[in-house]
Amino acid sequence: MPNPPAAAPDAKPRTAPDAAHRASPYGAPGSLDIRAVPGLPLVAAGDDLAALIAAACRRAAMDVRDNDVLVVAQKIVSKSEGRLVQLDDVTPGAEALALGTRTGKDPRVVELILAESNAVLRQAPGVIIVEHRCGFVMANAGIDQSNVPAGSVLLLPKDPDRSALTLRARCGALLGADLGIIISDSIGRAWRNGTIGHALGVAGMSAVCDLRGMPDLYGRQLQVSETALADNLAAAASILMGEACEGHPVVRIHGLHDLGERTQNGRSLLRDKSRDLFR
Repeated sequence: MPNPPAAAPDAKPRTAPDAAHRASPYGAPGSLDIRAVPGLPLVAAGDDLAALIAAACRRAAMDVRDNDVLVVAQKIVSKSEGRLVQLDDVTPGAEALALGTRTGKDPRVVELILAESNAVLRQAPGVIIVEHRCGFVMANAGIDQSNVPAGSVLLLPKDPDRSALTLRARCGALLGADLGIIISDSIGRAWRNGTIGHALGVAGMSAVCDLRGMPDLYGRQLQVSETALADNLAAAASILMGEACEGHPVVRIHGLHDLGERTQNGRSLLRDKSRDLFR
């Protein structure tokens, strides 16, 4: 077998760049411990959700520490806040009747979609894309008929960021830890099949980490890089939560060294309309 060609005299060794170039402003870890909190009961309107979460963590002997993040499914937040609506109690107006005819959707559901939205952006059979009143662009205003009793639908929390703040304060006090909270939901994406977890409400942590000005592996300064940390964590947690009958609506994430900018919230993830190229 012939010998491999010798390296050119001025060839540089393939070693990793200086470790300083790999530093991250939000303490990116080498690993994360992501675990579903077992044993959450079915949640109903008026339940003390923080107390249910804390009790489930204790029963499972789950260690919850400072800088941990609890990702909480929107469904149980909405249920605890009484956001379940009986369709028989909804009377559709003329706009909902017309839009229901065009899209093939129940006009009662369309009436709720319109009430929850600032504007209808797109429509097609079976789907209405709207700007939700909280600013999210999403299908059907996030209104869901899965995992709820027949004849009812579940609306998003009225203020997901306020819900996250409340959970952070209560869960932190009950568990004795300085936590980040993400209220997550699944969302479809333009040009991509399938849904993915994303953050609706955020409290006690960076939602977006601005990496502009940081060096890359070769010392070049990043110009446009912003990382949606809360969305990334919500997506990871959604693998354990599932979308059907798994029954794991709360996930604990351990391993972040620093939760970053604690004054950010879910609205920090919304792109300003002046920079939105897609509508």
